[in-house]
Amino acid sequence: MSRSTDRNQSPQEMFVRMAREHQPRFHFEAWDGSFEDWKATARPEIEKCLGAFPDTVDPNPELAVEWEEDGLRKQRWLIDVNPHLTAGVLVFYPGDLGEGEARPALLCWHGHGDHGKESVMGNRSSPERRTVIEAHNYDYGLQMAQSGFVTYAVDWLGKGDLDDNDKPNWRRDWGGRDWCNLYYLHATMFGMTSIAINVGIGMAATGFVSSLPGVDADRLGVMGLSGGGTMTLWSAFCDARIKAAEIMCYSDLWEAFGMRDINYCGMQVAPGLYALVDLPDLQGLLAPMPLLVDIGVRDTCFRVETALPCFRQVEKIYAAAGAGDKLELDLHPNEHSWGGDKSVEFFQNAL
Repeated sequence: MSRSTDRNQSPQEMFVRMAREHQPRFHFEAWDGSFEDWKATARPEIEKCLGAFPDTVDPNPELAVEWEEDGLRKQRWLIDVNPHLTAGVLVFYPGDLGEGEARPALLCWHGHGDHGKESVMGNRSSPERRTVIEAHNYDYGLQMAQSGFVTYAVDWLGKGDLDDNDKPNWRRDWGGRDWCNLYYLHATMFGMTSIAINVGIGMAATGFVSSLPGVDADRLGVMGLSGGGTMTLWSAFCDARIKAAEIMCYSDLWEAFGMRDINYCGMQVAPGLYALVDLPDLQGLLAPMPLLVDIGVRDTCFRVETALPCFRQVEKIYAAAGAGDKLELDLHPNEHSWGGDKSVEFFQNAL
């Protein structure tokens, strides 16, 4: 009996091979039609993948503390983000904000770091925190507030205030299991996804911050690094109030960073999503929204050899949308970090 030399008994290799041969249903480069038809057809199908969103509630805001630091006025609030969850929100105001003046506001999403929103808002209260910020130029929430924007940040599930490792009822040995994946499993049992719940947290924070004095609710943007880039993409996709976005070090192809590198988790995925689109398609669906993409030449998480081809696909989509001038690239010579070279000018122009 003859045997194939290409037989495979590795499930991981099976998925890698599947991805290598896979073409998503709404991959733009294979679409035979206009951008407008593509967006109108693909978007509703993608929205179905996210499942149900949590119910909205009154934020019932509580100002925990207000102080001055780094030339800014800073606030820490507690708000209800859905019927079963309360989150902390940091809000930073520029020091030169005049009475009665309203500035653009930026939602600054954190990545997978241990400290959640605190790091992107510049908390350097320990050597460990300082090291993380310096390694990734991570305090964009602080720096953008010092550049004249109102900035705000909230944690997504499993990080910062919402880290179950810090909760007595749930602090236990899970055998090394990732909370991101556990939350995803829980969410899908309810017909939801972690993406929908996390985006809902951000939308609740945006609604609350938009009501504060000093914030122009018609000039809202979003930015985030790595896992924060994931959240930036989905916030811009789902929240019509967002007018501009900066995605940092979250450009790549799912065949590469997902299947090959296994560099993703339950907070980045939705059932059937890759059957519909690849990551550059998702970014392209933001068109004609102004979009700035940061790619690190030495990024070891989202490698430049597939991150740049992702961006080139997004370029083609924005061009087809007649919005080529709304897309920008900050290709910086660093590791997994915020480039910061174009952000201030980009958001000033976009908002």
